[in-house]
Amino acid sequence: MNSDEIKETRGIGVNMIIEVIGRPPEHLVETMENIVGQIGEEKGVRIIEKKIHEPVLMKDQKDFFSAFVDVEFEAEEIIDIAMIMFKYMPAHIEINNPELIVLTNNGWSDILNQLTRALHGYDEIARVMQTEKAILEKKLKDLMPKKD
Repeated sequence: MNSDEIKETRGIGVNMIIEVIGRPPEHLVETMENIVGQIGEEKGVRIIEKKIHEPVLMKDQKDFFSAFVDVEFEAEEIIDIAMIMFKYMPAHIEINNPELIVLTNNGWSDILNQLTRALHGYDEIARVMQTEKAILEKKLKDLMPKKD
């Protein structure tokens, strides 16, 4: 078999857990419903089942709640799973099937390029925030009364 005959794996079964924190608890349930709806609209993704767990009060907190949703879905390609991970940042992800996933060098390149773009985006945001923080600190220092 030559490399032109190799076909990448399609139809990948995935379980994922997404956790949300906030308040009020009703808002968390609504947020999880929206997140699952958005995931279901992603290219190459079909939701099979979801289970939203009721919000619980976080330990040592007076009014912050934590909730999570179990989502089972099928992804057309492995790149679709990678995109879901970057966009929705699950707490846990597990590939259920197939046992063996075939990925060509082009498939790997696509995933690694998506990873690179995401990391550059996060780096840019961090740099902007650092610059804005320095500007705010300088302005605050300038506003403070001078000590003699």
